[in-house]
Amino acid sequence: MAKRGKIPRIYLLIGAFTLLLIVSIVFLFLVFKKEDALKGADQAIRLSAQGGFNCEYAEAQKLYAFGEGVLKVTEDRIAYLTLSGNEVFSTGVSYRNPQCHNTVNTAVVFDLDGYAFTLLTPEGIRFSTPTDNKIKSAILSDSGSLVAIITESENESAYGDVHIYDNDGNRIAYFTSSDSGYPISGVFSHDESFFALTTLNTVGAVPAPYIRMFALSSTGAGTTVSDYGVYTTDSDDIFGPVVYAGNRLYTFSTNKIYTIENDSLVTLGNEYGVINQVTAVNDVVFVVYADGVEQMNKIAVIDTSGQTIYSSAVGSELNAVASNEERYALSIDRRIYVFNRNGSVIADISVDEEVLRMGFIANNKLIIISTGGVHTIDY
Repeated sequence: MAKRGKIPRIYLLIGAFTLLLIVSIVFLFLVFKKEDALKGADQAIRLSAQGGFNCEYAEAQKLYAFGEGVLKVTEDRIAYLTLSGNEVFSTGVSYRNPQCHNTVNTAVVFDLDGYAFTLLTPEGIRFSTPTDNKIKSAILSDSGSLVAIITESENESAYGDVHIYDNDGNRIAYFTSSDSGYPISGVFSHDESFFALTTLNTVGAVPAPYIRMFALSSTGAGTTVSDYGVYTTDSDDIFGPVVYAGNRLYTFSTNKIYTIENDSLVTLGNEYGVINQVTAVNDVVFVVYADGVEQMNKIAVIDTSGQTIYSSAVGSELNAVASNEERYALSIDRRIYVFNRNGSVIADISVDEEVLRMGFIANNKLIIISTGGVHTIDY
């Protein structure tokens, strides 16, 4: 009888040992998986240990890297905060669906499908003004001295209007998109002498994409806008983003890159599978793409001659990008890559939180807005 009493304890010990073994194997698997994810990184950074301030995820979603701090955008208020979270200035608004587009030192906050927008710099509010029709998008020039607002049109035969303002709030140019269809995306040339607009005409049996080019000329009476050129393609592609890299204009469909050469629109290189994001840095273009849906993202860097000077796999989940005149930063998975304008990787950083947005303070410092707060990284 005594012998039988020992059997349950043995089983208990065996069970406990087995459980500990399973837990240990799972733990080791997770550790190795994390190490694989960080393998090759130049730095491994714990964001909460960096300078800045912590905040809840819901608040972090309202923040944008701006100037040497962050912009907080809500339905009733726009505020500029330092990296310590202290308010520098603010203004009240009444936006149902506020959106923010910004360069390093200029931001336009607009009410998507609403009727007002605000332009500001780190020094303060430049102006805030209403519109007659619903706002669909906003585009800033590199210097921030011009902003284009795309709205619906009150003309029943038109598909949208484009209004160009200077940074004092004066509307200096205006044109309506009729035959070329719905405005989709726009860009100013670096010297602000041209404005390019991608549109889509859906009237015919097959949708027709266009690039419309406008020349902007300053005169004693103000700025005049004139048609410069219209470009299209026989394919059924839809043009999305449009960017200037140096003096070269690029536009992108879901899987192709187009550029203008000898006053004609031509495709550049091979198809790219699925193009997910494009950014121009001075005279080069960074293209994040995948060979197919839900496949690994890659990055291609294209120079002024249209040649790919760098190409590499980078990761799965694209989080955020940032750029200035000399640098491009890409947050993908838990890694941040920083490239110079020649397409060389100058920093490879692993972080321990999901990145929501980023911005450059200088060429060697990034503002990181993560799920846990606002922090800075030196590299």
